[in-house]
Amino acid sequence: MKKQKGLSIKIVSALYAVIAICILTVAIVFIGYRLFEKHVKENYEKYVTTVLNNAYGITQEHSFGDMIATRTMPEEYEELRDSLNRIKENSDIKYMYAIYFEDIDDLGSLTYAINTKTRKEILDGGQYTYLGTPCEEGSFEKETIIILQNAVKHRLKESGILEGYSEEYGHMLNGYHVIYDSKDNAVGLLCVEIDIEDISTELHLYIRSIIVFVAIFTILIIVFYVTKIEYSLIYPITSITDAANDFIKNIGDQYAMDESARKLGQMDIKAKNEVGDLYRTVSKMETDMANQLRDIRQYTENILKMQDGLMVLMADMVEVRDSDTGAHIQKTVAYVQIILDGLNKKGYYSEQLTPRYMEDVVKSAPLHDVGKINIPDAILNKPGKLTDEEFEIMKTHTTAGMAIIDKAISTVEGENYLREARNMAAYHHERWDGKGYPEGLHGAVIPLSARIMAVADVFDALTSARVYKPAFPLQKAVSIIEEGKGTQFDPKCVEVFIEALPEVEKVLIKFSPEAMQ
Repeated sequence: MKKQKGLSIKIVSALYAVIAICILTVAIVFIGYRLFEKHVKENYEKYVTTVLNNAYGITQEHSFGDMIATRTMPEEYEELRDSLNRIKENSDIKYMYAIYFEDIDDLGSLTYAINTKTRKEILDGGQYTYLGTPCEEGSFEKETIIILQNAVKHRLKESGILEGYSEEYGHMLNGYHVIYDSKDNAVGLLCVEIDIEDISTELHLYIRSIIVFVAIFTILIIVFYVTKIEYSLIYPITSITDAANDFIKNIGDQYAMDESARKLGQMDIKAKNEVGDLYRTVSKMETDMANQLRDIRQYTENILKMQDGLMVLMADMVEVRDSDTGAHIQKTVAYVQIILDGLNKKGYYSEQLTPRYMEDVVKSAPLHDVGKINIPDAILNKPGKLTDEEFEIMKTHTTAGMAIIDKAISTVEGENYLREARNMAAYHHERWDGKGYPEGLHGAVIPLSARIMAVADVFDALTSARVYKPAFPLQKAVSIIEEGKGTQFDPKCVEVFIEALPEVEKVLIKFSPEAMQ
């Protein structure tokens, strides 16, 4: 399966932290914006109310309500204007004026009673508006006029605040207070207006400040968070993962597994949370698994030793009965090993010659003559040539050996190592040309292990003394083997056997020195 690689925990944790902080930032900025906006407007409203109340006090001192009621402008009128001008001059108020309704029921009858100008406004060409000057159409929104009208009609005693907007004047905060005459009649309204476009500027400045602050705060939090995560989460999990991967990679190497389990135990992660639980669980699992695999390996080795011992024991039982075999098992096993190594070195039968197959063949080689246990002693140890009838009986050792091993295979679980023992016992007397026994198999149809054993078995018979013949010299035995190449024997098996004569001679020197004479 293709391994899917995702983001590391460190990156994911940092990403989640950034997302969380960004969400928190948006919430803080939004709530802060609303609160700040409310706070700024409240301050503006308080400021407008304060200025308005001061101005209203001056209008009362000058009996401005009676001027509006009588529609007259006595000398005090200009004094009143000068006092209101000074208030405007010393404040942030943009407009300060008084208005009244010629007909309280007619919205279009709104009329100026007075207005104020700063010295700069006068120098810039500004002019005063006097009592009785009609308000220009569009100077006030209809909704604003209705609010002012109701304030007069309902004789509102407290000052009021309203927010308005027009294309000509923009966003304005309007403070108003009903003016009364000496008879306590509501005759008009004193109004002050302040430009609140600056609120947006203040809010934008506030937002920028918040964003800069939060960005710095975010960076510090992420650095702290990632560092903390690195120490308390990333390092332990990465260490545990690497140790587990190293342990899995080394399964089969007991020393490496033990070393991996030991290194993990030495990390001594003491976290009292899920990471600590994971560490302790994985550490215990590796230690237990290493111990279990050691026990299993020991158990397997014991079983293999027992299997090898049983095979040798069965082969020895045959050899004890056969007085002519003389170290036949040891020598044939050595020759089989030599032929296997030669075939493997030259790349012959590479698909079959796996390490496991070669091991099974060598281990099974001692059982190639196990069927002789069924042959009567009179025939097995006859000093002379066998009769045709006796030879037919002798040939049955192949099928008898096959039957014996088949029975063992049926009762032993994991019988791979016996499969080649069966093939060698049954077919090591088959010939390459098909003239052998018991089934007359030919060529590559004959199992490879049996073809290898055929060369080893015949060569040992030639170089070993029998009651009916002496041991043949090495060169004569080799000559006979070469003559059987392609007829009796697999040509490749003969080829590698002949090429390995130095190793063959070592075996002969050890077990059959007479063949070297």
